[in-house]
Amino acid sequence: MTDIHISIKNKTYVTEDSRQHTAIANLSLSLPTNKFICLVGPSGCGKTTLLNIIANLDKKYQGEILLGQQQIQPKIGYIFQTPRLLPWRTVRENIELVLTEQQPPEIIDALLESMQLTDSQNAYPQHLSLGMSRRVAIIRAFAVNPHLLLMDEPFVSLDAPTARQVRNLLIHLWQLRPHTILFVTHDLREAIAMADRLVFLSAAPMSVISEIEVSIPRSKRNDETAVEAFRQQLLTNHPKIKSLL
Repeated sequence: MTDIHISIKNKTYVTEDSRQHTAIANLSLSLPTNKFICLVGPSGCGKTTLLNIIANLDKKYQGEILLGQQQIQPKIGYIFQTPRLLPWRTVRENIELVLTEQQPPEIIDALLESMQLTDSQNAYPQHLSLGMSRRVAIIRAFAVNPHLLLMDEPFVSLDAPTARQVRNLLIHLWQLRPHTILFVTHDLREAIAMADRLVFLSAAPMSVISEIEVSIPRSKRNDETAVEAFRQQLLTNHPKIKSLL
């Protein structure tokens, strides 16, 4: 594994009313190997656009993505806001779709167990809760063994207890199988509970405003008091962040 370096000098597109809109300008970001990075920024600032560029789904921009020092497209696992499971395939079959012939099928067994879905592997998506569907999407992304996992607000619309459960299972899986993760969220508390580093983004044209390490030990990330204390200290020490939330 190696660090990933992202440099987006300009991303501009034409809006529906024929205006030129600059979504990203002079954005530079480095993702250390196997670290959990959370992107936090105002709604509409271009976070999903950035993820699509990194995933090579949007090639109309000025800049480069470097894997180490080489201009090579990283292998990406992408978890969207909706699970995007094929309804005519079972849980296991949805995961098998992304495996190569070189990957042993036992990897699915281990991933299902780590996300507490072994007993549901033969179920179809319509019989899963939303939280379970999100867990399947997480497994599918990990299964490809990517250089980088992109996660675009994957817990949106989940109720608080379910989101906490899936978040904890994700962290458990990530600790078992370390990967570099770039996670988009609008919830600062969620970001603090999960991330090694917080990256705060400006409104469009989007750029990096500040990067802050989360100093809370992993063993205390489920302590709401500790998370809130860090959040309050963060907002006090970096008042300009308040306008981004």
